[in-house]
Amino acid sequence: MMNQPSTHTLFVSDMDGTLMGADSRVSDRSTAIINDLIDHHQLLFTIATARTTATVVPLMRGIHATLPMIILSGAVLWHPVERRLTDARSIDPLAVRQVCGLCERHGVHPMVYRQHGNVIHTHHCGTMADYERQFVDARAHTPYKRFVLDDPDYATHADPTLLIFAMLKGDALERVYADIRQQVDCSAILYHDNTDPELALLEVYAPGCTKAAAMTRLAEQLQVDRVVAFGDNLNDIAMLQAADHSVAVANAVPQVRGLAHEVIGPNTDDSVALYLWRNASDA
Repeated sequence: MMNQPSTHTLFVSDMDGTLMGADSRVSDRSTAIINDLIDHHQLLFTIATARTTATVVPLMRGIHATLPMIILSGAVLWHPVERRLTDARSIDPLAVRQVCGLCERHGVHPMVYRQHGNVIHTHHCGTMADYERQFVDARAHTPYKRFVLDDPDYATHADPTLLIFAMLKGDALERVYADIRQQVDCSAILYHDNTDPELALLEVYAPGCTKAAAMTRLAEQLQVDRVVAFGDNLNDIAMLQAADHSVAVANAVPQVRGLAHEVIGPNTDDSVALYLWRNASDA
């Protein structure tokens, strides 16, 4: 029999490759389990993801979420009940121009994510590869995100910048990443897509802006005694290290599995939800 979940523990899960299955969806089984725990056992559960509201809101629509969601890797929180963005951590305008300039020097055309009220505006200028165009097309028809393409002023708008993002096949992003680390005061991470290992992803945030920092602030606001975090990829490492107990799914990259306190089944087996069912207890 399942133990009674603790209202003194916050559970935070990454989405892609962790909570969601191979189809990039939260399964009906996981949804039913998590909703039962939230509705009837006071489970404190939320997600931490690099995604924006454009995809987080529809993907999490079936979950009875009440806690703020950590989106854009901690750059901002989304309140699902109030439907608003709060707690933004923006990049200094000079750093934005520096990063965009370094990208352009290596022939990379980044996307600049800005907060415009409760909507994310994503600015871009330059040609796009097919996979970039597919990325945009999959997110273009949503009330939560607006793409401003072919924008010559993409690096200099007044709205606060939350993220500078680039995706590329090849090694150009490695050179961009190295230059950014050496020359710009920011938080940057380079990793590979978990479904297409050839696709490199670069994320640039304000200094100190991480899933871990946002998770810690949220835990303090909720006055919980313990935090349990779930992840699978390199951009989850800081969050897992900051948690009181870290859990990696079996499909996680070796570095994540190696540092986690515990390794569970793969994301394709509803492993996060089943872990919550079996282990979210006062014990």
